[in-house]
Amino acid sequence: MLKTILLGTYTRNKSEGIYQIQLDTDKGTLDNLTLVTKEVSPTYLTKSNAGNLYSVTTKNEEGGASSYDAQMTFLNAVTEEGAPLCYVAVDEERQLVYGANYHKGEVNVYRIKEDGSLEAAAAVYHEEETGPHENQNTAHVHYTDLTPDNRLVVCDLGTDYVYTYDVDASGQIKEVAKYLSQAGCGPRHLVFHPEKDIAYLFGELNNTVTVLAYQREDSSFSPLQTLSTLPEDFTGESAGAAIRISNDGKFLYASNRGHNSIVVYQVSEDGTSLETIQFISTEGDGPRDFNLTPENDYVVCGNQSTDNLTLYRRDSATGLLELVQKNIYAPECVCVYFD
Repeated sequence: MLKTILLGTYTRNKSEGIYQIQLDTDKGTLDNLTLVTKEVSPTYLTKSNAGNLYSVTTKNEEGGASSYDAQMTFLNAVTEEGAPLCYVAVDEERQLVYGANYHKGEVNVYRIKEDGSLEAAAAVYHEEETGPHENQNTAHVHYTDLTPDNRLVVCDLGTDYVYTYDVDASGQIKEVAKYLSQAGCGPRHLVFHPEKDIAYLFGELNNTVTVLAYQREDSSFSPLQTLSTLPEDFTGESAGAAIRISNDGKFLYASNRGHNSIVVYQVSEDGTSLETIQFISTEGDGPRDFNLTPENDYVVCGNQSTDNLTLYRRDSATGLLELVQKNIYAPECVCVYFD
């Protein structure tokens, strides 16, 4: 069976925008890389149930989000002065798109119009004291997505906080809780367990995954366990990147830039603890993003610095990954999205 994967990229060197590539799950091969549309550094992508694509964008030295219809026809871009976003996510119930602006420390909310295009709805800046790491010189919003009860959760690498917001139908947001992680953690991304009120927070700067209990009553998080994403004997520099969880909630995956690996954890039955079971090379430098196929039988990893994809077969019983194919050309890939 052929599956289409969309690739978000930087366009600093050889890349020209958003690409797609085909995964043949019968043969276990990635092939037929093609440019879908030219776009300036579309570093993160997401789609709505209606088939519209939303992308990070830069237009005329302003940053924001672009929208495309199901045929990849450009609809519009909503931008403002300054750096572009680094993450986008769709809220189907409220018909909103959330954006994280790393450089500006800003949370952006956009309304989805009837034709799928976007309009600005709200923006909030974080002004808390920042963490001790040299990369925490200011607020750095890195992730904006939904909790299981449809609130907005935001990771800020600069302040070490994870924020929770209530969102009204018009897209206005109000802070209702915030969790302070370890000093210098640098919260980058998190994923929720598919069946439980448990989240797994990736600290980019201290290379850790923290298991968090989520309380729906007050939208708060509380820590249960913290594990390194690196082998005990590793002494080099590394930084966290992407984190994913299997559909059954039994296995968690995270990528390390520097160690250039994916670490695999077995998740306890109640979701509250992790056990490291595998480190596997990404066969390239800078694994900024990776993703599981919808059926969870393969994993595709994008190595930003070496312009290549790596394909793994995944064992659903053990969660372990097996290298299938490497060195598949894909320029400056930083987002892997199964269409």
